[in-house]
Amino acid sequence: MLPREELLKGVENREDIAKVIDKAEQAIKTWEVTVTDFLSPAVLAEVERVFQRLTDVSMQKWGGYPQAERQRLGIARVDLPLTVTDIPLSALDIAGNFLFDTANHRDFLGAMLGTGIVREKVGDIIVLGERGAQAIVVPELADFLSANLRQVRSVPVKTSLIPLAELKVRPPQKKEINTVEASLRLDAIASAGFGISRSKMAEAISAGDVRVNWKDISQSSYNVKTGDLISFRGKGRLEVGEVTVTKKERYRVHLTRFI
Repeated sequence: MLPREELLKGVENREDIAKVIDKAEQAIKTWEVTVTDFLSPAVLAEVERVFQRLTDVSMQKWGGYPQAERQRLGIARVDLPLTVTDIPLSALDIAGNFLFDTANHRDFLGAMLGTGIVREKVGDIIVLGERGAQAIVVPELADFLSANLRQVRSVPVKTSLIPLAELKVRPPQKKEINTVEASLRLDAIASAGFGISRSKMAEAISAGDVRVNWKDISQSSYNVKTGDLISFRGKGRLEVGEVTVTKKERYRVHLTRFI
């Protein structure tokens, strides 16, 4: 058995981590690969931190494409082979004419949850503009959603199963940015990286639209550091690179923006 209480000590996502521990113990006991539901980036990061010292099990995450945010976790005894092919996923095409009634990520997710399924069964949703979206789900719900997801906002849709290879994923684009700031405050660094005014960035932070290392941060005065990942809802991600201090005691910061 795994040291459950030791692993859960100090974790933020206790209920989610406990479920992963259950899956790990099942994998050890049965000598089979076990698979979790979809986990958020924050939970995945905490799982990696909590389980990194364990030598009994190995883990593999997969969400359908390399940069997927929400991913399922495959778990097996360390001496068993484990690849992404052991993690079952299905892809759905949600097709409709959204030219006159534009739908966003929240609209598609809301329509899916409106059929009665829970969030943990849905991975990433790729919005395709006026023609609809694609979604990654657990295979056992693919047929159910194909039959029951008939409308998003006011638009009738046809939901059908497609191969994962047909996902229309845009390759991530990177932009390198160098900035000099008086401080390492979140609002200052994020403002420079995302190219919006500091006041608007402060509003976004207060509204809960900005996270650091997948944790909700509501204070503009929060200080970032090298290696931090800043995510801004709808705007992409920003990685904080090397930080040096200038002769005038300001901070020269290298940023990488993922669009």
